[in-house]
Amino acid sequence: MSFPVAGVVGMPIAQSLSPVLHGTWLKRFGLPGRYERREIAPETFEADMTALLLDEGWAGMNVTVPHKEAAFRFCDRVDDSARRLGAVNTVVRLPDGTNEGRNTDLYGFRRNLETAPGWTGTGRGAAVVLGAGGAARAVVAALQDLGFAEIRIVNRTVARAERLIEDLAGSGRARLSAVTAPSLEDCDLLVNTTSLGMTGQPPLEIDLAALPGSAFVTDIVYKPLETGLLAAARARGNATADGLGMLLHQAVPGFEAWFHPPERPAVDDDLRRIVLGAMAR
Repeated sequence: MSFPVAGVVGMPIAQSLSPVLHGTWLKRFGLPGRYERREIAPETFEADMTALLLDEGWAGMNVTVPHKEAAFRFCDRVDDSARRLGAVNTVVRLPDGTNEGRNTDLYGFRRNLETAPGWTGTGRGAAVVLGAGGAARAVVAALQDLGFAEIRIVNRTVARAERLIEDLAGSGRARLSAVTAPSLEDCDLLVNTTSLGMTGQPPLEIDLAALPGSAFVTDIVYKPLETGLLAAARARGNATADGLGMLLHQAVPGFEAWFHPPERPAVDDDLRRIVLGAMAR
């Protein structure tokens, strides 16, 4: 194969926006390469991954639901972020023929915060995280790295939040707690990691009355771009960031590893416009 091929695997996969954003970067840099979608079933995951990497010669792939934990087990080695989260969302075929699993969700969430208008990075007292699933793991790890003193994980099933805490407690200095209801009075950051508020899902019901006006609010949901949570926070004057930026930023390290651009691809307004246009179709 004379040019690199990468892609995204999952089930279902037709809705993935990854080909749009990677295709945009390939065009910007004028690089030879191709990025594809491939649907893979859980029962054939290992065989299909091997075929893509060995038989078809892929340089690697993004991995989405429901395969991130299976990808962790599949890879020959994993980086620190993947090991910390127990999940892989990016696979890179190395020059020696082995596969390295990486997790760029932590990076994507953090960069989306750091580049958001209104994010100052000050305070960093208490953060409240809604949900305790796979996305919450990446968010909590990022908040540990950002130096928050306390992270409250809100989940209806306390045991699930406690398992997350047990897995991540040794990787940061933040005080982690599992609760069934949010306490927002002294909150510096509020994050929704659940699917509530997503198109086709029930709304997220939360009272923001106690949330300080200085608190920052973000949602990993990006369909719709402005969720009910973000609209309510914006209406009361809180700075916010939508979830699309996390998707865009998490793609950057994979693109660099597979296609070797001359410089780091930019996550900018033009890229957002192109991806939003694809979402609207």
